[in-house]
Formats: sequence, structure tokens, C-alpha cells
Amino acid sequence: MDSEKMIPLEGRRDDPLRYGIHGVKSDIIEPHPLESAYRSSKVRQEEMKKKILMNTYGAAFPIKMELDRQILSKFQRPPGVIPSSFVGLEAMNGTLESFGFGDYLNDPRESESFRPVDMHHGMEVRLGLSKGPPQPSFM
Repeated sequence: MDSEKMIPLEGRRDDPLRYGIHGVKSDIIEPHPLESAYRSSKVRQEEMKKKILMNTYGAAFPIKMELDRQILSKFQRPPGVIPSSFVGLEAMNGTLESFGFGDYLNDPRESESFRPVDMHHGMEVRLGLSKGPPQPSFM
């Protein structure tokens, strides 16, 4: 869904066993034409909101909110049984009240290709001892 909720992948991107076979088509074409319209309208709304906040509260307020957003988007639990929920980030963005497709049909634990999380591998990636995604939960 949102890129701010995703964990950045570390290491080599051309490893087909960890990241899958790379397809060039996905780099060229959007998955659906409405997705690009949705993304551009979302960016436009965020820019308008920042301008309104800047005109209302001063130039420093949107900068402070952006710093808070960056701090809250980096906070995560160690890999394990309880996933990170990003409740603080959702409360700051105002998305706690929204109930979308990903809230009830996108639970990765209910997937057929789900693998339990390897805590040791996740901590090795976090400490820089190993390469790859910190949570390889899908085949």
C-alpha cells in the first residue's frame, strides 16, 4: 500500500532466490491506469495540506511534522511474532479511521506461501551481519 510502511531492502537486488525474477515490464508500465491517478492526486492533496499549514501556523510547522513523520515511520519492533503496527504514524497522518482493502483482505499471515519469521536472520540484517530482506516471509 504505502511506501512509508515498507521496510527498505538491503543488499543485492539481482538475487533471484530472495527477490524473485526481475521483470522489465513492471518498470515501464503501471499495474493499472487508475493507480497513477490515485498517486498523483494523493501527492497533490499532501502539497495543498502543507501549504495550508504553512500559511496558518508558519513555515516551521510543516517541517516539524515531516520530521515527526520520518521518526514514526522508522520505529519498528524486532522481527518476530508481533508485527509492527505503526499506530503513531497512522494517528499522525489521520489514517486510523480509514478502513480499506488492505485492512481485511491483505493479511500476509493468511497467505498460502507464508513462512514463519526467522528472528535470527532479521537481527543479523538489522545489525549488518547478513544481506537481504529482514523478513523473508514469502517464497
